[in-house]
Amino acid sequence: MAMTDILSAKDIESALSSCQADDSFNYKSFFSMVGLSSKTPDQIKKVFGILDQDKSGFIEEDELQLFLKNFSSSARVLTSAETKAFLAAGDTDGDGKIGVEEFQSLVKA
Repeated sequence: MAMTDILSAKDIESALSSCQADDSFNYKSFFSMVGLSSKTPDQIKKVFGILDQDKSGFIEEDELQLFLKNFSSSARVLTSAETKAFLAAGDTDGDGKIGVEEFQSLVKA
């Protein structure tokens, strides 16, 4: 499954262009711009499955750093500060990774 099966290519392009500069990524505005925050829990779970590269059931820090690349191979990697802030926002149980329920809550926040 590809991101464009769930989200529009135009929305993805627009959201990615809004955070091209280092340290300009904001997960709330990105989720909104890409249209993810208006998707159903099942659609959000499918996006989570794409982001969970190693299929561990969690999105770990290394997968978060490559977050934007899941939307376009030409996108940049997140900076260390962006990655840590993103992880801190989503990791509500403090285990150092983001589970599917945590991701759904983060998207809807």
